[in-house]
Amino acid sequence: MPGLLLENLLGTNTSKRPVWLMRQAGRYLPEYRALRAEKGGFLALVYDTDAAAEITLQPIRRFGFDGAILFSDILIVPYAMGQNLEFLAGEGPKLTPRLVDSTLKGLTSVPERLTPIYETVRKVRAALDAEFDSGKTMLGFAGSPWTVATYMCAGEGSRDQHETRAMAYRDPSAFAEIIQAIVGVTVEYLSGQIQAGAEAVQLFDSWAGSLSPAQFERWVIAPNAAIVSAVKARHPETPIIGFPKGAGEKLPAYARETGVDAVGIDETIDPIWAARELPQGLPVQGNLDPLLLLSGGEELEFQARRVLDAFADRPHVFNLGHGIGQFTPIAHVEQLLGIVRNWSR
Repeated sequence: MPGLLLENLLGTNTSKRPVWLMRQAGRYLPEYRALRAEKGGFLALVYDTDAAAEITLQPIRRFGFDGAILFSDILIVPYAMGQNLEFLAGEGPKLTPRLVDSTLKGLTSVPERLTPIYETVRKVRAALDAEFDSGKTMLGFAGSPWTVATYMCAGEGSRDQHETRAMAYRDPSAFAEIIQAIVGVTVEYLSGQIQAGAEAVQLFDSWAGSLSPAQFERWVIAPNAAIVSAVKARHPETPIIGFPKGAGEKLPAYARETGVDAVGIDETIDPIWAARELPQGLPVQGNLDPLLLLSGGEELEFQARRVLDAFADRPHVFNLGHGIGQFTPIAHVEQLLGIVRNWSR
């Protein structure tokens, strides 16, 4: 029998709400900080499958979240496509060679770089089955093509993705080739996670908000629709969550045209507007401001209840509008869980 999270993703509007938090396995947890200090850098942790599985399980053991999200990174896909990947302290990820300066033909695919990620999924799925009586959902994920391409082209993150946006305007055929290559690898990557035990997957489009409507249609909606269609052809029973951060008024079109089973919404979206404008009955995930969780108190309770009430008439997975901050107090997470678990429609 599916757990509470999977029920909602499959379209059942349950009386109680499932909850998980983006970046729930991370630096706000003392057990994560201890393990990272012992094991070393971020990429080393991702590729140590025992450590990655343990990190994935840490917030489930502490808080009992309804979903365990794979501990990994969206840049594993370009790493498997042949770019070099480093995580530099204080600077974030760096990819070389940059695709604004070179071409895909200069990369040599290394698909075996995906294999340890599948092993992490298998280990987590086995631990969830062994340790918990109630159904906990194993969540896999990948970055969406536009967001992954911004890193591949510029070699790092940026505030406005100007180099990648300029390249997409200047040479759309070359950029389309990059997007198509990412789509192909992402389909294989998500399929591998599902075969290893992921029961649902999420597509993160963290930089979707930087595009004009026409570019959004071309570089966000169309590639995500291609991924959803291909993954669904292989795994028709596996729900796919699409999270186009910053989509704003373009969100309903994304929901209609990509074919995702659920839409994640960020904290800038009014939940009452989303409940009205999104396709009727479509499961929604979100969308408490992570800064409210950092702050705690009465406002946290008020706004969490507002989100819960707004989506009372459709399936809903409670989550943040983006990732949990590293300085978030444990007590505030516990406060939030009490609010969500005591709510019913």
